[in-house]
Order: sequence, then structure tokens, then C-alpha cells
Amino acid sequence: MVVGTGVAAAAHLPVIQPHLVEAPYLGVLFILLTVALVAISEAALISDRAVIAATAVAVSAAAILGYVATRVVAFPQLAHDVGLWFEPLGILSVASESLVVLAGILWLSRRLPVPGSHDDALHRPS
Repeated sequence: MVVGTGVAAAAHLPVIQPHLVEAPYLGVLFILLTVALVAISEAALISDRAVIAATAVAVSAAAILGYVATRVVAFPQLAHDVGLWFEPLGILSVASESLVVLAGILWLSRRLPVPGSHDDALHRPS
């Protein structure tokens, strides 16, 4: 997850400035996304807590949905993005975010107890 969130953050850096000029609301969202991805990456280096993995999955999935939405629906000041699926930085960010989602779900599925299972009983407070 560390590599995926780091690559996704790096892929968004070059598009921040142009979007701040072209569609300022999206430029600000790219800044917030980049900061969140860097923070998740750093947190994942320090700890392996489930909340970090879940946050990585949620943020990355939201970024993917945002990319898809801007390719399907004409957003204000971004109508020209509709149908532009193969921009190199877009492909890089969606690919890395997809890997984060898959890795995060896999990580969570292996570490979180299944309700009602024997492992679940081990994690309940006494």
C-alpha cells in the first residue's frame, strides 16, 4: 500500500497547478487528495493498523470514482475531460489506486476476524 499511495500522490502533483487555473475546485481537491495519500503512505510505514488500510482503500476508491465521473459527466470547467480515458497520469493514478484498493482489501480480509468465527472470540474483551 505504501508504494501505491506514494505513486498515486506523485501522479497528482503535476496536475495540481493546471487545475488550480482551469478548475480551481478540482485543483484544491487534488491538493487534499495528495496530502491524504502522502499521510496514508507515511502512516502505513509506521503502523499496520486496520484503520490505515481501510482509509487507504476508501481514499483510493474515491479517487478512482472521481476520475470515472469526470470522464463520463461534464463537470463545470472540465467538459473537455469527458471521454479522455487514456491520459498517462490518469492511467498511472488509477492503476496505482486500484492496486491500493486490492491490496488493502486483501490485507483487511486476512487480518480482521470473521464475526462468529473462533478467531472472533479471541479478539473480544473479557
